[in-house]
Amino acid sequence: MKKHLSIAFILALIISFSANSQSIFGEWKTIDDETGKAKSIVEIYEQDGKAYAKIKQLLEKGKEDKLCEECKGSKKNKPIKGMVIINGLTKDGDEWNDAKILDPKTGKEYKCYITLENDNKLKVRGYVGFALIGRTQYWMKK
Repeated sequence: MKKHLSIAFILALIISFSANSQSIFGEWKTIDDETGKAKSIVEIYEQDGKAYAKIKQLLEKGKEDKLCEECKGSKKNKPIKGMVIINGLTKDGDEWNDAKILDPKTGKEYKCYITLENDNKLKVRGYVGFALIGRTQYWMKK
């Protein structure tokens, strides 16, 4: 009987750790889909049941304090570091969607969705209109 309880306890711990490790939340290294170079560290966090992402660090030499010159509205000429670039993703099965992503390079916002490819790889898709017309980046767990 004790043996069965021990096994059940160990299995419960393993399942618990597996479920916690498979999350979009945490810090991610963004990889430029055009150059393949690491661009920034982004933190994805939860607030009121939705997911948000903000830039914690810019990795390109000489651009650590860059401003969002192309942004519109309240983000224009504000530091990119610390800027929220994804606002309010909602969970829909294995996908997080129904939000916009900001490209600080162009100042443009796109519809987006993200999915966890595996524990260490996040697929981030920005698009206009339909998800077929857009760009995909893969972010790596920091």
